[in-house]
Amino acid sequence: MKFFCKSALLVWGLLSVSVYAAQSETPDSKQSDDEGLPLEQLRDFSYIFERIKNDYVEPVKDKQLMENAIRGLLAGLDPHSTYLNPEEYKELKIGTSGEFGGLGIQVEMEDGLVKVVSPIDDTPAFHAGIKAGDMIIMLDGKSVKGMSLNDAVNLMRGKAGSKIEITLLRKGEANPLTFKLERAIIKVNSVKQRLLEKDFGYVRISTFQANTGDSLESGLKQLRKDNKGDLKGLVLDLRNNPGGVLNAAADVSDMFLEDGMIVYTKGRMENTASEFRARRGDLINGVPMVVLINGGSASASEIVAGALQDQKRAVLMGEKTFGKGSVQTIQELPNGGAIKLTTARYFTPSGRSIQAEGIVPDIALKAYTLAEAEGKDIKRIKEADLAGHLDNPNGTTAPKEKAEDKETVVSSDNNDYPINEALNLLKALNIVQKKVTEK
Repeated sequence: MKFFCKSALLVWGLLSVSVYAAQSETPDSKQSDDEGLPLEQLRDFSYIFERIKNDYVEPVKDKQLMENAIRGLLAGLDPHSTYLNPEEYKELKIGTSGEFGGLGIQVEMEDGLVKVVSPIDDTPAFHAGIKAGDMIIMLDGKSVKGMSLNDAVNLMRGKAGSKIEITLLRKGEANPLTFKLERAIIKVNSVKQRLLEKDFGYVRISTFQANTGDSLESGLKQLRKDNKGDLKGLVLDLRNNPGGVLNAAADVSDMFLEDGMIVYTKGRMENTASEFRARRGDLINGVPMVVLINGGSASASEIVAGALQDQKRAVLMGEKTFGKGSVQTIQELPNGGAIKLTTARYFTPSGRSIQAEGIVPDIALKAYTLAEAEGKDIKRIKEADLAGHLDNPNGTTAPKEKAEDKETVVSSDNNDYPINEALNLLKALNIVQKKVTEK
């Protein structure tokens, strides 16, 4: 997979797209240059700058005022455009590496509050029960109102073992909820796989990192090895996956498609127009596939879901996705910082923009939890068990149930309703496929 922009390191989702390049000139950009600088507004800015510097109750350094002004320029555009000072930019690059200190929450700003896009699997936030859609209002007793997203993220990050108190609002709860969490080193293993049952595999992708494509390929090979043969169906779980590296999302999609478009982007600048196409071929040979999604599936997750849905390669099951269809570029600055600027929108193969709309699943499914059956085995009486039952007139005898047949589904998924439904659908699709073949 190649992105045909100069000097581009692609990152998606809340980590955005990272690009270091001088923007090429387009008719739109040239027109903006011809209009010249807004001199009257610059005079206003200069006047306000001086008033603050001279009249504010406490001394303020020029550097702080200028940084605040830059932040304001970007924050006024959309929730994803922002300024990163050198320290914040360094933290961003650490976050994309897959290991950092903190709580394990992907967040964004909404209406002055910090909104949880999703908790990362197996992190303090995940184990504490923080959910996608929660609105954080206080961090260690400090209101997040007036904070930038970077300020809030910096408060949540810290040394492993240190503690923080988070107060949040949750839909359906009358009063704010308070959580006390202990920070940890967040090591994100983005791909996990296992057999749900003989011939049916399960892959969980929690985020899209630079190595996710390679990890998925290894995971699929491991599933075939564990299954002692090819799979008959696969569940791809993208629930609460907030996004990540664009190239990884394209690579993941490519592993399940023979050919065709995966995603394309369009913006004002020439070098924001790009497209990704499938080339390598379907690694699981077209077997039935179900993709699980929900409101915490954002950006890069939506690229994968949209591509597989539009190409009619998989059935999407779950809840409508987050709806982030914009692309950000991170442009490095001479001071070692960067600006993250929204520069394009992305579109699914059919031309859909999911911005603020999300992707609607083929089968709507709420995240219910199944009640676990008491005891490990339930022996049900059948006709053949009854004394004096009539023999089958065809002279056949039903095969006895084997012990290994009872232990099929992994116990940790027994109460995950969407996974169980996805497995049932895969079995049904296999039966239909077999009947069609036998005609």
